[in-house]
Amino acid sequence: MMIFDRDNFYRIAPFAAYVFFMLVEDALLAFGWDANDVRLLYVIKITVVASLLWLWRNAYSELRWPTGKNWRTWVITITAGIVVFVAWINLTADWMVMGESVGFDPRDGDAQMDWFLVIVRLLGAALVVPLMEELFWRSFLMRWIAHPHFLSVNPAQVGFKAFCITAVLFAVAHSLWFAGLLAGIAYNLLYMRSNTLWSPIIAHAVTNAILGVWIVLTGNWGFW
Repeated sequence: MMIFDRDNFYRIAPFAAYVFFMLVEDALLAFGWDANDVRLLYVIKITVVASLLWLWRNAYSELRWPTGKNWRTWVITITAGIVVFVAWINLTADWMVMGESVGFDPRDGDAQMDWFLVIVRLLGAALVVPLMEELFWRSFLMRWIAHPHFLSVNPAQVGFKAFCITAVLFAVAHSLWFAGLLAGIAYNLLYMRSNTLWSPIIAHAVTNAILGVWIVLTGNWGFW
C-alpha cells in the first residue's frame, strides 16, 4: 500500500500542515524576525489544522465514541494525563533537553497579557493538537508500522518494534525529548490497553490543558 493513499493522507496532512508552519516560523526567526512578530502565525497554523480535521471528520472511523467502557478506563486516562504533565515540567535537566525552545510569550510590549493569543493557544493545545497528533502518531503511524493496512490493525496487537519506533519519534519531535519519550510510551499504552483512540486523545488534552494553565499562571513561556 502506498503511504499516500487516501486513508493515510487524511491522517498525515493535518500533522504535516502543523509541521510546515513550525518550519516557516523557524525560517522567519532565522531571518531576523523577533519571536513576538511571528506569534500570530500560531493562529493561522491552528486554524488550518482544525479546518482540515473538520473537513475530513467523516474519514476518521477511529473517532467513533466507544461503548461499553467503564469508569476505570477514563480514570486511568485522566490520571495518565496528569502524570505526564508533572513529568513534563520536572524532567528538564540539560541532558533531557534537545535544542532550544523559543516558547510563546502572549504578552505585548508593555508586558500586558494578550488574552486573545492566550485563549487561542490554550484551545489549540488542548483541543486541536491532541486530536491531530493522536490521529497521526498512534492511529496511523504506530499501526502502519505494524501493517500497511493500518485501519485493520487492532491497537492491542501492535508489536514491540512499532511501539518503540513511535515512542522514540514522538520523543525527538519535542525539545524536552525525555519527557516526550515518557509521554509517547504512556499514550501508546493507553491506546493499546483501551482499544480506543479517545483514551490517548483525552490524556494528551489533559496534559496540554493543565500545562497551558500552569504556563499562564507561572510565566514559564519557554514550555510553550
